[in-house]
Amino acid sequence: MKDFVNTLYRNHTLLYKALLFICTTFLIVYLFPKSGRFKYDFEKGKPWQSENLYAPFNFAIKKSNEEITTEKQAITATAIRYFDIDSGIKEQVFKDFKVTFKETVPDTIPKADSNTLFNEGTKILNEFYHFGVLHEDYNFNAKTTVILLDNRVEKLNSEYSNLVKQENIKPQLIKTLVDHKLQRYEKLFLSVFYDVIQPNLTYNKEFTERALEEELSKISYTRGSIEKETLLISKGEVVEGDKFQVLKSLESEYESQVWSASNYNWIVFAYTLLVSLALLMLLLFLRKYRRDVFENNNKVTFIFFNVLFMVFITSLVVNYNAHYIYVVPICVLPLVLKAFFDARLGLFTHVVTMLLLGSIVPNSYEYMFLQIIAGIVTILTVSELYKRANLFISVGQITVIYIIAYFAFFVIHEGSIDNLQWETFLMFILCGLATLFVQPLIYVYEKMFGLVSDVSLLELTDTNTKLLKELAEKAPGTFHHSLNVANLAEACANEIGANSMLMRVGALYHDIGKMKNPTYFTENQSTGINPHDELAPKESAKIIVDHVLNGIEIGKKNNLPDRVIDFIRTHHGTSVVYYFYMMEKKSHPDDVNIDDFRYLGPKPFSKETAILMMCDSVEAASKSLKEPTSTKIDAFVESIIDKQMDEGQFLNSNITFKDIQSIKKVLKLKLANIYHLRIEYPE
Repeated sequence: MKDFVNTLYRNHTLLYKALLFICTTFLIVYLFPKSGRFKYDFEKGKPWQSENLYAPFNFAIKKSNEEITTEKQAITATAIRYFDIDSGIKEQVFKDFKVTFKETVPDTIPKADSNTLFNEGTKILNEFYHFGVLHEDYNFNAKTTVILLDNRVEKLNSEYSNLVKQENIKPQLIKTLVDHKLQRYEKLFLSVFYDVIQPNLTYNKEFTERALEEELSKISYTRGSIEKETLLISKGEVVEGDKFQVLKSLESEYESQVWSASNYNWIVFAYTLLVSLALLMLLLFLRKYRRDVFENNNKVTFIFFNVLFMVFITSLVVNYNAHYIYVVPICVLPLVLKAFFDARLGLFTHVVTMLLLGSIVPNSYEYMFLQIIAGIVTILTVSELYKRANLFISVGQITVIYIIAYFAFFVIHEGSIDNLQWETFLMFILCGLATLFVQPLIYVYEKMFGLVSDVSLLELTDTNTKLLKELAEKAPGTFHHSLNVANLAEACANEIGANSMLMRVGALYHDIGKMKNPTYFTENQSTGINPHDELAPKESAKIIVDHVLNGIEIGKKNNLPDRVIDFIRTHHGTSVVYYFYMMEKKSHPDDVNIDDFRYLGPKPFSKETAILMMCDSVEAASKSLKEPTSTKIDAFVESIIDKQMDEGQFLNSNITFKDIQSIKKVLKLKLANIYHLRIEYPE
């Protein structure tokens, strides 16, 4: 049992990766739709590439969206409109008309005219209220069928044109007066009607909509059926018209009835295999080509989290409405990974994620092509993310690539641009704007996972930061030395393609431990008094060696990123404080332990930390050069770096002999410039 626990403890990082791998796999599978997929890929307007296809079972042909939309529009256009009729108003109007007519029409009017006016008025009222008078004009088609309801019971069936509108009342009254040559009584006649006429029809919107929904629900979404073993399409035949609709119907049948009911477990198992294979490839890539990332569980978790996050966002959009799939800013993924790691890792992870998303998005080939191309453009164009202009320019380029690729696919499918969906271009623009969210997202990730990006590194290069200002005040000589080392190291990093921003930050902070005892370091001894004269060589060596430990402590206290603290930890590697070692050896030749004068390490384990060791040693030692010449500087640089190589200080860093030669060349040139020397040409 004890051995088993010890084995688990020794392999706890691998165990964590295994658990992370399993959890991520099952979470992604959980997000995937649990339906089968049609095993054939086909596109409208393109030839059928597979063998002759026969119907595997009986299935119905589904109507296209256009057909269903047309049917719905036809039903909606001819839908019956229902109006509530108030029967009591008609009787009241006739009573009011008699009373008002007697009160309004004076006795001075001839009896014959009075009787004509009354009889014609009664006739008009009968015409108006045969169907009814509307409260307002609803602008329905004149031929629209209307049904009048009295307490929810159908009373009359007519056309909308037969219903009396408020604006038609006056013209009808005037026409009656003209027909009987009674225009002289117009004002009197109109005033009688204006006082008595009341609308008695009210549009019943709720009842109408319920009836319309009932009619729409009767629409059949299929038209005809296909019998088993019927030839659906031959190899090389163009997929268009009814052929396309039949294939879409078969695909839909596969994804619904056939799979979801009977083969659910097999589908989940197959998805699990595919997802685990994709994630396994990602892990193997990290193990083979990014060993430092693979061994850091925090970084592996960060990468897997981003993959899962993109799958989650995309699946949400697909489930809501797959039409908006291109609004999801997938290019945020390679941008984030490039900001924290490198371009190659960002692109590989992006491609793996696209392979996963290809299982859930419609038109998977088109989607994957667009997103992979956009990811490549992102990696190639976005450099120096901390410069805001670069990000805006790159997002513009990514959006243009989306639009061009989508346009090409659309023309291939349709053969023309007549039905081009311009709103999709708007989605690409929205996607580009959403990609700008990468800046605050990087900040959030830095806080969540303790990582550091170039944006944060840029902030740390500001010499007005609290820590560097304190270094300048307490140890001005060390501060000046750090600036010189930073300039040298940055030039060397640019020469061999290392991270120059990280290099500069590491160089600026590598000696902050000297703030604790600044006067014990030569560059800060302005008075000519050397405190080491009062100490034994061992004690002096301990103070010198401890500046590394003090620097680590100060760095952690001031929340410096681990990537920067690595420079403090490794900039002397396991080298020996040679001056005090030799002093001790002179006084005690037989009783000297060299390890008492050795830095604790570790040795540099990256190109950047190796560069800092070389630049730090060369810059510090260059102060001892007397009457420097180009020849002296060349020999001086060669001897210092060769000594470090002989001690094996660079064995753990992935730096090559070619890189070291390039660094030597840069250091020689820079030192020659510092000392204002001309290069000596051979005679």
